Amino acid sequence: MLPPLSADDRTTAPTGRLRAAWRAAHEPAPGVSRRLRLTAYAVPLTVVPSSLWRIPSAFDDGIGFGERLYVPSLSIVSELFAFTAIGLVAHWGEVFPRWVPYLGGRRVPRWAAVVPAAVGATVLTLVFTVLSIVTEIRGTTIRGDELPADFPGEAGGWEAAWYSVCYAPLVLWGPLMVVLTVAYHRRRRATDRPAATG
Repeated sequence: MLPPLSADDRTTAPTGRLRAAWRAAHEPAPGVSRRLRLTAYAVPLTVVPSSLWRIPSAFDDGIGFGERLYVPSLSIVSELFAFTAIGLVAHWGEVFPRWVPYLGGRRVPRWAAVVPAAVGATVLTLVFTVLSIVTEIRGTTIRGDELPADFPGEAGGWEAAWYSVCYAPLVLWGPLMVVLTVAYHRRRRATDRPAATG
């Protein structure tokens, strides 16, 4: 029989490492308000419903292996992109983690975070907020084509309602990223200024 784990051993066990990684990923940067942290945590949650909604379609009859692989991959990649919002409020968004080769422990250049975040926020706002609202009103696809008869939102009943509930939160993804990007830029601009010498 194995002896019980000591407190030190427990922290090196897989669950202890997972907890430590979770804490490190969510450790807030200095000067980040609770409201901004909650905004950042909301971003991955806006993506979860649509990601889960897509998964069953990977098991539909008549779809090929490529589509079966694409659907869950799209959900995973969407969540990974959404998780980058945490970097705009967390310590690792300002200082590269130690495990990053050549860069570990160095300060993240402000523009290396702001430019991709701003581009992403703009694209997400255009696609999921502006275009999705316009296409919903017009009843067309993003390309302007008429919606196909088998489009989930056109099915009516519970299927259409469930689709709408799962995809509606995506409207917030871009605007939330805009708020986080502007706040990150302002905070970093203030902290990156050299101290005035008197």
